Amino acid sequence: MGLFRRKVPIHYIRVHPDNIAKKDWIILLEAGTIVGPSAEKLRVALATKEKKVVRKYNIFFKPEHFLVLEGYDPRIHALYYCPQLYKYDGDKTLVPLEGEEIGKLVAQAVQNGVVEKQPWYPPSEMLPRAPIVTGNMDIDFDRMVVDPSTGSPAQTNP
Repeated sequence: MGLFRRKVPIHYIRVHPDNIAKKDWIILLEAGTIVGPSAEKLRVALATKEKKVVRKYNIFFKPEHFLVLEGYDPRIHALYYCPQLYKYDGDKTLVPLEGEEIGKLVAQAVQNGVVEKQPWYPPSEMLPRAPIVTGNMDIDFDRMVVDPSTGSPAQTNP
């Protein structure tokens, strides 16, 4: 059956067709690469709005869409989409957050779901089936207020 399977490179990430045209931020988090006594388990590897999407066809000629991220490794990376977030400044006006700030907020939200494992692996080991971050973010609400001092999201009702 391997004759009919079409392989894609490791840095191609399958995306849903609904996410192709959106102008959301792409947040790439990296886990398991910080050594030493650090409280952080995740770091923001990439935060951008620019994306390259390629279309490949499967054996039945159905299109599949892939996001191309150079250097992506499913052993240490987790990918998230995030809309533009805003914060209030001193004059009570909304200011858009930059990609790095949004990435830090996403990293704080999924910090507890990081799978603890060593960053090195034997050469014969295959790619992991389970993602590096297994936690779910509970974002079934209309607005999210994040207190930067604690980094914890709080649900607000409209």
